[in-house]
Amino acid sequence: MRRADPRLVASSLLAVMLLAGCSSGGIPKHEDAAQVRARFGAYAGEPIDRMTWMGQYYSWEPIGENQLVVFTTPSDAYLLKVSGPCTDLKFVTSIGLTSTGSTVYSRLDSVKVRHWRCPIAEIRRVDYKRMRAEADKATPAS
Repeated sequence: MRRADPRLVASSLLAVMLLAGCSSGGIPKHEDAAQVRARFGAYAGEPIDRMTWMGQYYSWEPIGENQLVVFTTPSDAYLLKVSGPCTDLKFVTSIGLTSTGSTVYSRLDSVKVRHWRCPIAEIRRVDYKRMRAEADKATPAS
């Protein structure tokens, strides 16, 4: 499995954050973890058994001890719930995913955090394009 270069991920994330800061609308920037979980949960579909995985991710965001959002592209997001508390998830700078071929399966694959494997209990595709569009509509223009 190839892992995304942490420097490339960090610089890409910084660029996205800077561009987001320049826009007048978009997703709220000052939310606590519960608000972020609720926001992503509202746009997440029903649990699915698997997701396509090409060996690298665009970015990821921990949204709790046992949940994270993985962006496989800038606009394709998946909400992953892992079994048990994955306590280091909020503090690491990179993660890994196990996979079979080009597929990540719930209840079979894991999120790798440092030397731990956190089994994936649930995968839900997030309608991130709709989430962004509705956030842009809700934010008044300046």
